[in-house]
Amino acid sequence: MKRKLLSKNKFIPVNSPKIFDKEKTYVRDCLNSGWISSEGKYVKKFEKDFSRYNKRIYGVAVSSGTAALDIALKSLNLKKGDEVIIPAFSIISTALCVVKLGLKPVLVDSSLTTWNMDIDQVVKKINKKTKAIIITHIYGFPVDMKKILKIAKRKKIKVIEDSAEMIGQTYFKKKCGSFGDISVFSFYANKHITTGEGGMILTNDKKIYFKCMSLRNLCFGTGKDRFNHDDIGWNYRMTNLQAAIGCGQLKKISWIIKRKRQIGRKYISLLKKSKKIEIQNFKFKYAENIFWVFGVLLKKNIGIKRDYIVNKLLNYNIQTRNFFIPMHKQKIFKKMNLFSKTKNLKNSEYLSLNGFYLPSGVGISNKDIEYVGKTLIKILESKI
Repeated sequence: MKRKLLSKNKFIPVNSPKIFDKEKTYVRDCLNSGWISSEGKYVKKFEKDFSRYNKRIYGVAVSSGTAALDIALKSLNLKKGDEVIIPAFSIISTALCVVKLGLKPVLVDSSLTTWNMDIDQVVKKINKKTKAIIITHIYGFPVDMKKILKIAKRKKIKVIEDSAEMIGQTYFKKKCGSFGDISVFSFYANKHITTGEGGMILTNDKKIYFKCMSLRNLCFGTGKDRFNHDDIGWNYRMTNLQAAIGCGQLKKISWIIKRKRQIGRKYISLLKKSKKIEIQNFKFKYAENIFWVFGVLLKKNIGIKRDYIVNKLLNYNIQTRNFFIPMHKQKIFKKMNLFSKTKNLKNSEYLSLNGFYLPSGVGISNKDIEYVGKTLIKILESKI
């Protein structure tokens, strides 16, 4: 195959963020003022603006989405041995925050339709020991949350809504991250808005808010008692420089979401006729795909392996990422014998072994999308 769409030397990364002029202006202001650490006006501004955007009262800016999960779960004051339901198919941070606190993670499988946690399994796993549920939205669609939220409210189970991949997404026209007791976000470079590294915790509960504020800052005391710490916290603060970038990015969120959906539509038009792959729907009754990434799932018995395809794409200067490895397949959790008795996670395993996503950052050009899509089709048809 001749590379007609771009030069041989051009590499297409799996993510290409876009930084606008406003971010640069804000960062220069930080540098000129000298306020570059966690103290500074942009941290407070970002917390306020992001909370308002997501229809929440309180925001706590932190150093990463993982940090947000750690703090959010600890703020709920659960007891060792309490059970927390989480998806098997997710980034490892979803389980780590549970394990670190001596709580028991309970895994649920995924739906092959949405790639999100299976709602029926969540309901079945709820028992008297269940004290929290982490609802993690995966890749493009939110979890269909109605049933979970209703049961959690009735049984007084705490809900953490993990919206790391859903900035700007809605569920029945209400912002993801505005549900449950507390919600968390990530601003890593591949998210819809980025601060390079960073995260945010949102809540409407004043008590949870103050607890999160303390936990992100080593649980310092006040006044003369500042260095007398009252709990085990972390230095999980966001810097003023990061927050400045976030403030600028947030001003472009509508454009970013629009561009993400344009990228999704473009890939769908190129790939929809292939009989060897499955791609996510563009729309369900409760949400329109926001395409955090553009995922591809190989169908069964097509005679071609995922690793062959992604290696072949790399030969053509196209970077990809494999889907998450399920929690029960993680090396560390196997060593801990943590999920040895967990069964019925076949969908998570299938997604992990057969899924990958294509370059889909907001900085990608339509020309590059066309090259990626056509190259993938050629590989699937064994023509290159």
